[in-house]
Parts: sequence; C-alpha cells; structure tokens
Amino acid sequence: MATRLYPSVPARRNATILRDVMCVLLIVFFCWCGIKTYQAVDKLTVFGTAVSDTGTSIQKGFGSAASAVGGLPLVGDQLKNALNDAGSSTGGNLSSLGQQGNDQVHRLALLLGFLIALLPTIVVLIAVLPRRIRQVRSISAADAVLSNTADPAIRVILASRAAFGLPYEVLLRYTRDPFADLAAGRYDALVAATLEQAGLRAKPTGSAVAA
Repeated sequence: MATRLYPSVPARRNATILRDVMCVLLIVFFCWCGIKTYQAVDKLTVFGTAVSDTGTSIQKGFGSAASAVGGLPLVGDQLKNALNDAGSSTGGNLSSLGQQGNDQVHRLALLLGFLIALLPTIVVLIAVLPRRIRQVRSISAADAVLSNTADPAIRVILASRAAFGLPYEVLLRYTRDPFADLAAGRYDALVAATLEQAGLRAKPTGSAVAA
C-alpha cells in the first residue's frame, strides 16, 4: 500500500499543508527561544570570570612578592614559601570558585535552553502528530481500497454508502436529492461525496448519466 501524505481534494490538501507548515514554524520558534534563553543565561558567566580573574591576579601578586623577597638572607626562603602559600590559599581558591561558578552557569544555561525548546515542542507533537499519522493511514488505506471507482458495481456501492452513511448536511453539498439520484442511477455526485469525505478527489468517468 502506497503512502499518501496529503488529501487529493484541493481545499483539504491546502489546509493540511498549512497546518504542517504552522507546526514546523512553531517548533523552529521554540528552538529559537531555547537558543536565546541559553545565550542570555550563559552571559552570567561574566561574574564568575571576574571572580576567577581576580583570584588569578591576587595569586600573581603574591607570587611577585615572593620572588622579590626570595633573595633576602636568612628569612628569604621562609617568606617566599609563606607568600606563595598565601597566594594559593586566597587567590587560587578564589580563581577555582569563579571557575566552578562558570561551570554551574553553563550547565544551567544548557538545561534552561533545552527545557524552553523541548517542552513546548513535545506538547505540540503530542497534540498534532497522532492525528496526522491517523490521517495519513486513513488516506493511504482509502486510496488503496478505492482505486477502481470506474467499475459500475463499485460505483453503486460507493453511491449507496454515501446516501445511507453520510450526514444529510454533507449530502446536500453534492446533490439536492441524493436518494432520487441513487434510485435513478445518477451516481457521480454520490461517489464524489464518498471519495472526498475520505480525502480523495473523484476522477471523471466519462460515462453517460442515466436518465
């Protein structure tokens, strides 16, 4: 059975294509919102970077001071080690804290970006995709079953199905007197009603209409 993605009736085909396009545009919009959210939150890493840079500067300052006093007699080595330790315990810890903050902000930005993009996309797909799949299956099955509408016996069945199965307000869109058409053998309008309700366009048969 061949898969038919869209109805062959122009109005229904256009409506289906429009809904598909709107669904895709919504998903693209949600992805764009997710990216923008990630970028906005990720900018907060500037604070962690400032803390990390400050810690690095402090550590370098203590390192410079340690180098300066390292050559002093007797206490030079002790002062140098003490200043290096002080630089590591203050500036080093501050730099590490800033980097940790940056890592947490990055993770938060990714999480929020994914949530903003993914959650509404899932909602749209849950609302649209199952119905769209059912429509494709229904149209494809109808196309396979109703492939030989030129057969007179099949046309009688399709016309009867329309006359006795479709709502009256639907029948009146195709013919003013569906039962008189069925009794008189005028099947074209009734067959068209059956096909179009299944999403298929009726093909002209070229046969004469019974009087």
